[in-house]
Amino acid sequence: MMLPEFYVDEVIKRALSEDINYIDMATDMLIDEKDVCEAEFVAKAAGILAGIDCALRVFTFIDSGVECEVFIHDGEAVNKGDIIARIKGKTRSILKGERTSLNILQHMSGVATATNRLVKACEGTGATVADTRKTLPGLRAMEKYAVWVGGGRNHRFNLSDGAMLKDNHIDAYGSITGAVEELRKKIGHMVKIEVEVRNEAELWEAMNCGADVIMLDNMTPEEMAECVKIVGGKAVLEASGNVDESNIAEVAKTGVDIISSGAITHSVKAFDISLKIRKS
Repeated sequence: MMLPEFYVDEVIKRALSEDINYIDMATDMLIDEKDVCEAEFVAKAAGILAGIDCALRVFTFIDSGVECEVFIHDGEAVNKGDIIARIKGKTRSILKGERTSLNILQHMSGVATATNRLVKACEGTGATVADTRKTLPGLRAMEKYAVWVGGGRNHRFNLSDGAMLKDNHIDAYGSITGAVEELRKKIGHMVKIEVEVRNEAELWEAMNCGADVIMLDNMTPEEMAECVKIVGGKAVLEASGNVDESNIAEVAKTGVDIISSGAITHSVKAFDISLKIRKS
């Protein structure tokens, strides 16, 4: 999986425009324009790296002369004290790009690390960890890339990727069966239908009308295990709602196919990385 440059570039340009108006008051007034230095990205915790190429690309927008050397790549484990990458160039350029670069790298690595913890908790079961659409506006592709880097799988990227009937869709339309049947008449043959269910009665209805994927919403592990027995492999089962590192192993053992988590994107803690200047 690769992030397209045009998308990454737009994110970086927006971020830099918000951080630098036309002058960096401290840097431009204090640092000689000819001054050069080396700087190192240093991990201050253990986890999974994601976004290093995006982070380094920040500096090319400020100064095409900045040189970069990468030691640890996306998807690889990092430990406290590891040097992730080294950059060399004009000190002004490095100082101006520091915060934007770190913001990207820390956030994406935080997503990858959080995802990886859930993935490891599910080892030994058949369940996979997936993200949701609960992402920061404008950063969805970066966050979903970081989930993939962390060992997770991507749910739909947007509303056009599939027909997902949540509780409000069903309540607004009137019934699961009616909504699925109407959708089947209108959607293309490549589009799958997922139905969110809240209880066993809705599960039976979703299964009987041919839903491709059934989401078990906020059910207990005991309820999920019963749903797995009922469906018997006739549809893909997704568990969602209040799943975190403390209970995901128990959920995975119920036999569900997918466990989706919004927390790995919308509530993730930034991974601790610093940029340290080493004067030449």
